[in-house]
Amino acid sequence: MAETVEELTINYEEDGVLLCKQLDKEVLTKGAWATVMYLYQDLNRKDEEYGPKKVTIRRYQKRDGKYSPRSKFNISSLAQGQKIVESLQNWIGEEEK
Repeated sequence: MAETVEELTINYEEDGVLLCKQLDKEVLTKGAWATVMYLYQDLNRKDEEYGPKKVTIRRYQKRDGKYSPRSKFNISSLAQGQKIVESLQNWIGEEEK
């Protein structure tokens, strides 16, 4: 378990094989509750190639000096990600008026 937000990762390995490869990370909030967005790829075990890039947003709670995962949201497709971006841009644009 990670003690700092910077140490948090979604890299996942089994038997020396990296099954989930973290490509990038954006810390959205820090503190007792941290929110982190990750860009990652899963390994396709059939062809031993990494699949398409995916995004997940994870929430962690810090207890006894360690961060524990509490919830996650996976963006399931590029189309869904684009819709999220467009909605946020619209909402932010409305606030600036």
